[in-house]
Amino acid sequence: MPGTTPHGKPWGGRFSGAPDPVAERFTASLAFDRRLWPYDLEGSRAWARALKGAGLLTAEELAQILRGLDEVGQELAAGTFPFRAELEDIHMNIERRLQDKVGPVGGKLHTGRSRNDQIALDERLYLRDVIGRIDRGVRDIQSALIRRAEEHLGVPMPGYTHLQRAQPVLLSHHLLAYVFMFQRDRERFRDCLGRVNVLPLGSGALAGTAFAIDRDALARDLGFDRASPNSLDAVSDRDFILEFLSAAAILGMHWSRLAADLTLWATAEFGFVEFSDAFATGSSLMPQKKNPDVAELVRGKCGRLYGNLLAVLTTMKGLPLAYNSDMQEDKEPLFDSVDALEAILGVLPPLLASLTFNVERLAEAAAAHYATATDLADYLVKKGLPFRQAHEVVGGVVRHAVETKRALEALPLEDLKGFSPLFAADVFEAISVEASLRARAVRGGTAPETVRRALAEAKALAAEGL
Repeated sequence: MPGTTPHGKPWGGRFSGAPDPVAERFTASLAFDRRLWPYDLEGSRAWARALKGAGLLTAEELAQILRGLDEVGQELAAGTFPFRAELEDIHMNIERRLQDKVGPVGGKLHTGRSRNDQIALDERLYLRDVIGRIDRGVRDIQSALIRRAEEHLGVPMPGYTHLQRAQPVLLSHHLLAYVFMFQRDRERFRDCLGRVNVLPLGSGALAGTAFAIDRDALARDLGFDRASPNSLDAVSDRDFILEFLSAAAILGMHWSRLAADLTLWATAEFGFVEFSDAFATGSSLMPQKKNPDVAELVRGKCGRLYGNLLAVLTTMKGLPLAYNSDMQEDKEPLFDSVDALEAILGVLPPLLASLTFNVERLAEAAAAHYATATDLADYLVKKGLPFRQAHEVVGGVVRHAVETKRALEALPLEDLKGFSPLFAADVFEAISVEASLRARAVRGGTAPETVRRALAEAKALAAEGL
């Protein structure tokens, strides 16, 4: 009967003494793995059905166990479940409570099953749900960016390399860059899902179960694509978690870059965007301050996503097959990353929707600092001058403009002819911001018509689910 060993442990028959309370607290995982309870119940129901299929449970016993699991689930959902710390983890808490509900027949549920394959199953079921939520959340961010890009079609801004003014681009083009960036993130999680969706249950502690469990049928019952082919690998594999954490870290890096753009643009030096009061904070000392704290924290949380990936990589390094208790350390980094991702997924769409873009300032900046110098070189190329020579000529023109403190379009034609006889009156049409934008009409370029097509493509991608 449950609890007949001196210390009530499910593995206590081998032991004559109780564990040290300090060691018991140190090894317990209940404080963090309890969030897996819905998945532990789902796996237990399927395992009970598999035991029935193998002739190890009668129909009546299966019905009793399923009823008991439902009652346990109701307690967990209602927050009335009587957790017992000495039972170490969520698995044994549920199993012992099941036995409280249905009596000795509940003790049959663990037949042929180990906590080693049980936790591998729970984590895979959990991640399967999480990946679906992340995909929907990233789609919401894409949709928010698409709406802002659509609202500002035709608004020019300066593009940057090395944080120096480079060439004019459309604001919509810049915003859509993140939409396509996030699409790669969705693809990475989708690829990860294929390796998550493999059934480990039935692998036992390491060698497979000794009972005639139909693992292929069990996989279908739980919605897995297939059953794992090797029991040693199945219970010791955490690649799927590492892959998830890697995808999460890359997504976090992309969010961090978006936040870096926005926080930079919100400075007085740029003045391209203003955060709404709802997504900014003030200073406790300086009354005039409006700080983009939400965006800064989006950027900051990228660090913990990196750290969680490295933590699990380090934990798994050098572990011999098969299961080792070190692997218990995968859960807190995993759950922390999931919580960080879901927090950002909740805050970014409304933050993006609330931004106010200063279109006049953006357009003014797009034309400044000799942003169309490349177009001036391209003009000469179209007149037959090799690009390297055109580049050198225009470099001299820019130096002259800097020295005389004039914009390119303000230079007299005679000054330009002093650098090349190929310059003619039509040069000024070629170096306007509008002409610069129109000229870049290749697929992926910043020309208005090209950006409209990219916008339609982005909408189609954002509409696709898993």
